[in-house]
Amino acid sequence: MDVLERIGLAGLVPVVVIENADDAVPAARALLEAGLDVMEITMRTDAGIQAIKNVRSGAPEMLVGAGTVLTLDKCKESVDAGAQFIVSPGFDAEIVRWCVDNEVAVTPGCVTPTEIQQALAEGLKTMKFFPSDVYGGVKAMSALYGPFKSAGVRFIPTSGVNNDNLTEYADKPFIWAVGGGWLCKTADITNKNFAGITEAVRKAIDILLGFEVVHIGINLETPEESLDVCHQFSKAFNFPIKEGNSSNFAGPSIEVLKSKYLGKMGHIAIKTNSINRAMHYLAKRGYEVDLDTAKYKGSVLTAVYLKDQFGGFAVHLMQK
Repeated sequence: MDVLERIGLAGLVPVVVIENADDAVPAARALLEAGLDVMEITMRTDAGIQAIKNVRSGAPEMLVGAGTVLTLDKCKESVDAGAQFIVSPGFDAEIVRWCVDNEVAVTPGCVTPTEIQQALAEGLKTMKFFPSDVYGGVKAMSALYGPFKSAGVRFIPTSGVNNDNLTEYADKPFIWAVGGGWLCKTADITNKNFAGITEAVRKAIDILLGFEVVHIGINLETPEESLDVCHQFSKAFNFPIKEGNSSNFAGPSIEVLKSKYLGKMGHIAIKTNSINRAMHYLAKRGYEVDLDTAKYKGSVLTAVYLKDQFGGFAVHLMQK
């Protein structure tokens, strides 16, 4: 898995300002404890380079990049220190070309059509959008995505995003990941509040994934039994009946299958903002999917079952 793919699956990029390099590894460990294995350490302080070195040696499972890279010299120094990706606030052709030539992942800041075209000309498709709140946020990125969709452009917005508005960004196809300092606040690092960092990131991951139960499926043997159960729900609760090919629905949330399928009792359908990200985080929690059950719309994965059953119910993910 390449660096940008890993960032896209994580969906979150903490922008981390380290004042004391000794705090870098505990901060990385706090993020890892929450299930997030990506961090961007900024070059805004003198401790940035040593902080990257410390994380690469002390938390090797962390994907660590250098942010606020303003010059080619700082770019080279960051990579020599172990940075696995480079982030710059604006488009700098010299930095971009060096990174491309040396196969280092780079996401320059691009907020105008001209900057986006410059990045595309260098072979880049993933770009930082900074400061997102100043340059129009989701609305602006949506407008820019229109003419550049066919080119595969995707954005990593930072600035102005937090757990209160993350939902607005979480399900947009043109947003590759979301970055920001709220995920790993400098004050929390300085005050050794690493538990607070872990809690903030856990909440952010939950918001990013947006899990919600959408329906419960009941396994029955025959079409007649399925329709009879639907009529019971309709009689008791006035749920409308919708007949289908392989199942019937009583209201929007109760699916009654016409024959046995996965799950001893039936199944539970859970929607998510991104099935691919959901699979990434569920794997970290010890749950794998059964790709033999995957359903696609074109090349887009739209549904897949977990290998585990919960209380006799199979569980399948659905793309929102």
